[in-house]
Amino acid sequence: MARMNPIRPARLCSIAAAIAMTPALANERQDLGQLQRVVESYVRNEAAGLPGELSVRVAPLDSRLSLPNCPAPQAFMPAGGRLWGKSTVGIRCLGPVAWTIYASVTVEVSAQYVITARPMSQGETVRTQDLATMRGDLARLPAGIVVDPQQAIGQQLAMSLGAGQPLRRDMLRQPHVIAQGQGVKLVSEGPGFRVSTEGRALGNAADGQLVQVRGPSGQTISGIARSGGIVEVRY
Repeated sequence: MARMNPIRPARLCSIAAAIAMTPALANERQDLGQLQRVVESYVRNEAAGLPGELSVRVAPLDSRLSLPNCPAPQAFMPAGGRLWGKSTVGIRCLGPVAWTIYASVTVEVSAQYVITARPMSQGETVRTQDLATMRGDLARLPAGIVVDPQQAIGQQLAMSLGAGQPLRRDMLRQPHVIAQGQGVKLVSEGPGFRVSTEGRALGNAADGQLVQVRGPSGQTISGIARSGGIVEVRY
């Protein structure tokens, strides 16, 4: 007959304490203020690389929410969301009781941004005197706003702009280093050889862009445009 080991008094006390604590843990409710702090911390960490002064406002959660307490609530960005302007951030608990809720967040980024100082025409090359700066909430402006004048100086406008218009990166393009009809130097290079010939560009191209060239025998050759009227062809 198997002999049963007696349960020691200390072990009985531990079991009794655990049984007594279980209902208390099950009835403990989540601190909603803690969840707001989790969301704000998450947003600030995610937006740390944005220029300017960051302002984060997390809307109070519905006080009627009664959630089981979570030891480690996690904030996350729902699919398709972005931390810019008015947004939504999710909060989830993986255990002991799983749940997910969402909080409304307003993110403002106060920073300097670049505007045109005068009316400008398509194709103009941007100079220092053509630009000015303003301060405002980047979250209220279109995506791709230029915040550093150096990002625009030396670039060409892809469209005509009025004075005082915020400058976006898609409004700019690199200046052409090869113009259509221009005579160019074709430099063909490969393992063990380098050959130079003359040709004529069939289109415009900025530095690093692909351009087609009519070669000396009439053939069309594609190469990479470089400053100084050079087109590189690599084999």
